[in-house]
Amino acid sequence: MKIVAIIPAGGAGKRLKAQKAKQYLLLDDMPVLVHTLKVFQKSKTIDEIVLVLPPDDVASAHQKLINKYALLKVTAVVAGGKERQDSVRNGLAAITRECDIVVIHDAVRPFVTQELIKQVVVAAKSFGAASVGVKAKDTIKETKKDNLIATTIPRQNLWLTQTPQAFKFEFLKKAYRAAYDKKFYGTDDASLIEQIGKKVKMIEGSYENIKITTPEDLVMAEALMKKKTGSKMSSRAC
Repeated sequence: MKIVAIIPAGGAGKRLKAQKAKQYLLLDDMPVLVHTLKVFQKSKTIDEIVLVLPPDDVASAHQKLINKYALLKVTAVVAGGKERQDSVRNGLAAITRECDIVVIHDAVRPFVTQELIKQVVVAAKSFGAASVGVKAKDTIKETKKDNLIATTIPRQNLWLTQTPQAFKFEFLKKAYRAAYDKKFYGTDDASLIEQIGKKVKMIEGSYENIKITTPEDLVMAEALMKKKTGSKMSSRAC
């Protein structure tokens, strides 16, 4: 069974307000993106990696990333699109050889583990589609006009969705075709699967599997990396 990971890293990271795109910020003297890729490189579950980068970065990817950090499982580097969904679609198009399971993971979630990757792939094999997530710890309120609370949503069945997400290749291709036919853009890949009537299995992940999107996330990432390595952290643009 062949398993391919798509790592979309095509965004500019405007919310982080950094000089460089967030995937290139350094944690422990290495780009966030590389921390993420190294987990997939070491994973025995993953056979190949498709990396999606900003169009201007594709030409230099081998020199600056793949060769420099020995990311030998990266078999294709493609340009991202306008939205994340467009970038993943470009990644899917780059899978030209036989594939059974596709794993999609945010480039700026560097604290993913090999065990999480394995668990979500196992679930996808059984259920066809699976996502990592964590249960909501806070009370969730739904508001209407003027931010007035309309209702309190019971949290026992609420999950904060993360990546990796894993899907049978044929399911995901069908979901993407349907999404583009309907001009539907989802907030994650699992939502596209839901749109074609397929169920998605939720796998409990880790609260440390954060996505670096805001300056506050970067502070948390530095703390987590310090905990992981015991080193003094710095975050800079490379």
